[in-house]
Amino acid sequence: MTEIKFLLARKKGMTQFFREDGTVVPVTVLEAGPCTVTAVRTPERDGYSAVQIGFVPAKAKHVAKPQRVAFEKNGTQAFRVLREFRVPDASQYEVGTEFRADLFESGDVVDVTGRSKGRGFAGTIKAHGFSRGPESHGSMNVRAPGAIGQCADPARVFKGQRMARHFGNERRTVKNLVVEGVDPERGLLLVRGGVPGPPNGILQIRSAKTAPVK
Repeated sequence: MTEIKFLLARKKGMTQFFREDGTVVPVTVLEAGPCTVTAVRTPERDGYSAVQIGFVPAKAKHVAKPQRVAFEKNGTQAFRVLREFRVPDASQYEVGTEFRADLFESGDVVDVTGRSKGRGFAGTIKAHGFSRGPESHGSMNVRAPGAIGQCADPARVFKGQRMARHFGNERRTVKNLVVEGVDPERGLLLVRGGVPGPPNGILQIRSAKTAPVK
């Protein structure tokens, strides 16, 4: 069974570097870890197998009481960010184990999950790419959405109609990104391409579920 690697990281920004053959590679710089195992879920006790890790240390007074009690019970420090990763066998992990950027190697294929940039309330042109109406000859339909339904039959608006909506700030996963470089001393990962979220956004990195065959 292929080993499943996972880590939490902060998005720092994008840059590029040149390979020896002169090709340019755009990469996203991720501040990965250190992350600490804060809980282990087992099928016997919890009904499923997973590992919970914590990222970004926090003061105990800044954490909700249920989480604070859980941290004290497990003997770990408090963390601001907690995430669970499903694994086939969680018994091989121990509470308190620390993961760092060197968990990954150059050439690893990963899936990166985060929340996309929030863009507020957007109209149909920005959210869905609708075309605008004419701006002259008395037109009153420049950026308006237009008709959204029928007349007396069926006398309702169909579900899923594209309309103005809250745009962005959604969970998004970019699959099969290649790790181009690892800097263990500074705790950095260089991932080819772009990833969701703003600078300093929290990201989940895990081994790709559907990695292409080499």
